[in-house]
Amino acid sequence: MIPELETVVGALPTESTQQAVGYPTLFLLVALGSLVPVIPTGALVSSAAVVAFHQASPLSLLLVFAVASGAAFLGDICLYWLGQRGVRSEHGSKWLAALTRRAAPERLAQAQEKLEEHGGTVLILSRLVPAGRIPVMLACLLGKMPLKTFARGDVPACLAWAATYQLIGILGGSLFPEPWQGVVAAVALTVVISAAPAVWRKLRARFGHGGTGDATG
Repeated sequence: MIPELETVVGALPTESTQQAVGYPTLFLLVALGSLVPVIPTGALVSSAAVVAFHQASPLSLLLVFAVASGAAFLGDICLYWLGQRGVRSEHGSKWLAALTRRAAPERLAQAQEKLEEHGGTVLILSRLVPAGRIPVMLACLLGKMPLKTFARGDVPACLAWAATYQLIGILGGSLFPEPWQGVVAAVALTVVISAAPAVWRKLRARFGHGGTGDATG
């Protein structure tokens, strides 16, 4: 039995093997999710933070933070650059059209107003507010913000975003003894955070113009 047990244990992936596969995968998925906003990147970072929290290496959490923030920044810069090409072109581009479709007119108007009031600092909040990144990015594009200016504002935005979702993962990892339990908790929390603004807007739209006659909601 002991030789068989040793064979089974030896066949399991080691922590170094998991890191060698996990960090490049995390980078690829977060970068792709930033470029094509259909991947739940926040949940990915939180899940990776849970796994890193339960690993022996003290650098695991730092690596998750560096990989996630770097990938988010790369994805944002690529998407902004592609959007700029559409703004400069007479016929636009599919990337600019996709950004426009994903930004509700009222959210875009709010983003343009905030951008005029606070400049590039609004990029930080846009990364932290669910569904806030695309309207603000589109507002920056329509306002002809240079890529370098956008990049300077996006660096702290990506760092704050990665830190926030990593803290969610650490919280989930600290509450449960098994990593998978922490992952479930972290993913559930990120889903709730992401869905909360949309639910709130729907509730305001449904009840805010009710029998009170208040047109402002």
